[in-house]
Amino acid sequence: MKAASSIGFGPDWQRALQDALGEVSSRLEGSAVDLAVVFAAPQYAPHYPDVVAGIRARLDPRVVIGCSGQGVIGTDREVEDTPAIAVLAFSLPGARLSPHHVSQAELAEDAGRWATSLGVEQDDANAWLIIADPFTLDPDLLMSTLSMTYPDAPLVGGLASGHPRLRGTHLFLDGEVHIEGAIALALGGPYTVQPVVSQGAEPIGQTWTITGAHDNVVESLGMRPALEILAETFRDLPEETQQRARSNLLVGLAMNEYQDEFQRGDFLIRNLMGINQEAGELVIGAAPRIGQTLQFQLRDPDAADQELSFLLDRTRDELEGRPAVGGLLFACNGRGIGLFGNPDHDAKAVTNHLGALPLAGFFCNGEIGPVAGKPFVHGFTASLALIVPKEP
Repeated sequence: MKAASSIGFGPDWQRALQDALGEVSSRLEGSAVDLAVVFAAPQYAPHYPDVVAGIRARLDPRVVIGCSGQGVIGTDREVEDTPAIAVLAFSLPGARLSPHHVSQAELAEDAGRWATSLGVEQDDANAWLIIADPFTLDPDLLMSTLSMTYPDAPLVGGLASGHPRLRGTHLFLDGEVHIEGAIALALGGPYTVQPVVSQGAEPIGQTWTITGAHDNVVESLGMRPALEILAETFRDLPEETQQRARSNLLVGLAMNEYQDEFQRGDFLIRNLMGINQEAGELVIGAAPRIGQTLQFQLRDPDAADQELSFLLDRTRDELEGRPAVGGLLFACNGRGIGLFGNPDHDAKAVTNHLGALPLAGFFCNGEIGPVAGKPFVHGFTASLALIVPKEP
């Protein structure tokens, strides 16, 4: 059980690939590679088939998955401003790996039949890794289909990105490069995925029960107009926090009502999209339910840093006796330098709290990960898939 990762960068794709592969090969010391994951900058797009072929020739992996990414991530490193390739290779003795390419046409025709025809038994899918093109496939339909068929398997991944001014991405599966659909990899055997989903938000104020709602509108909280509660929550914040909150307010919807207390990770974070001043209502990016618990949230660099640190520490404690082999980090393209002002924030946070894990990832058009056991597509999120032993 071993993993190694590296980043190669620069305008010459061959040099970048060889730099990354050379370091990965030396660290694996001849171990058989079961899974290789690669994320590559869009500047290398004309050479993607050669990139995949080079990885297969050098590492001889059982399975290759990956995609284009407008920025790539490695251990302690996030490369946003120059072309780069991130490679992560796993040696996982006894792992069951079942990769599939799925198209929107297959899902639209009969998503349920597609899932049951995969030939993957529930016991052979401890977790799923998902990489999807956001322009040609409905990720919510894919996730609902897989979670219905494999209810106990976490789904973690991201929506591929590419050149920011072009609609289109590339997906890698073994020797093929696809420009549509999704890659879904079932991980089975003695391994699973421990997800860490940091939505980058800090709870503010108290929790409230939704007492009036329709469609994506919250009418009332605690039998009072929802807008009135929002204004009251804002007024009660310290002045410094008010400054931070002026353009960064969100809502959190509790995913499990049967809790005495709520903390970070218990809420699905969604945008506050607008207000109806006359009716005192809030328009949000979700479908609220009467009886559901709501808490307002703040998203900014400090909140994102605090939440990620909290969740990584909690995960480290939960994994005692099951050390992670390596990790895949799917980070929103709204994070990175643009959010934190400094490079490498999320990658370094993983190292600071979990140790120097072999890590690879990319900056996504959307992140996939579970909240309270149910998968969602998120924004502004860091979704981490830690490959861990299923048993201590």
